[in-house]
Amino acid sequence: MAHLLKGMSFALRVNHKKIAGGSPAERDAQLSRITALRERFAAQGQPAISVDTKKKELVGVFKNPGVSWNREPTAVSDHDFRSDAEGIAIPYGVSDIQANRGTVFVGTTYDTPKFAVDSIGS
Repeated sequence: MAHLLKGMSFALRVNHKKIAGGSPAERDAQLSRITALRERFAAQGQPAISVDTKKKELVGVFKNPGVSWNREPTAVSDHDFRSDAEGIAIPYGVSDIQANRGTVFVGTTYDTPKFAVDSIGS
């Protein structure tokens, strides 16, 4: 079958992100307002922070894209089933824009506004 498909100019291909969705007309106005507020707060010596959640990660013996120095490879599960996880790590980054420093907090419950606020308060 593969031979026939190749003869008809078919090939195995991956998706390419080429269709731009554009952005809402209000987006430039929103970003301009945020920039003006941040600059005003900075001029007054007030903090401006950025808070962002990152990709949730399964906790357990799962494959990950990183590498580490070891004498032997680490054996991991052959499937990344959520039901096999010891938990789920939810990283939140809080960054102080004026001071150019930040902290990452990792929770294990739910990604909630309360967790975001608790991260800011820490």
